[in-house]
Amino acid sequence: MSQKVLLNSKEVNIILHRLACQLIENHIDFSNTVIIGLQPRGKYLADRLAHMLKEDYGIKDLEYGYLDITFFRDDFRRGDKPLEANTTHIEFIVEDKNVVFVDDVLYTGRSIRAALTAIQSFGRPKHIELLTLIDRRFSRHLPIQPDYRGRQVDAINEEKVIVNWKENDGEDSVYLINK
Repeated sequence: MSQKVLLNSKEVNIILHRLACQLIENHIDFSNTVIIGLQPRGKYLADRLAHMLKEDYGIKDLEYGYLDITFFRDDFRRGDKPLEANTTHIEFIVEDKNVVFVDDVLYTGRSIRAALTAIQSFGRPKHIELLTLIDRRFSRHLPIQPDYRGRQVDAINEEKVIVNWKENDGEDSVYLINK
C-alpha cells in the first residue's frame, strides 16, 4: 500500500479560506443561506467553514447544521452489518432558503442524491449548491457536480482519497492511497 500527500495542513487552510471567500461572493450576508454538513465527514468541513465565516469574515447570524443521510442511501441495506446512524442537527426551516451542502469528498454522487431526498423533511429549499473539499471527477455514477471545489483529483477506482481533520484525526491533510 502506498500513499501520496495531496494536501498538507497549510494547503487545506488556504483552500478553506478560498472556499469561504467564494461563498461570500455568491451569498453576501447569508441572510437567506444555510450551510449543511453531510454526516459523518462533511460535519468537520462545515464546522471549519462556519467558524471562518463568522470569526475571520464577520458573517453574523450564520445558520448551519448537519444532515444524516444514512437511511436515505440506496445501499443502506446492502452491507453485511447494519449502518450506524449519525445525528441530524438542523434547528431551522430550509423552506425558500439557499442551501449549501458541504461534504469532504465527492465520489460517486450517491451521498448527494441521498441528501437531496433527506433535506425535503425540513422544507423545500429555494436553491441547493454543493461545496466539496475534494472532487474525484472521474468516479461519478450520477450527474452531480460541485458548485465549489477545493481540489480536483483524478483517482482511479482502486485508489482512495482520505481526508483527515485535526478535530478528529489529529492533523489536517488529504492523502491518495493506492491499495
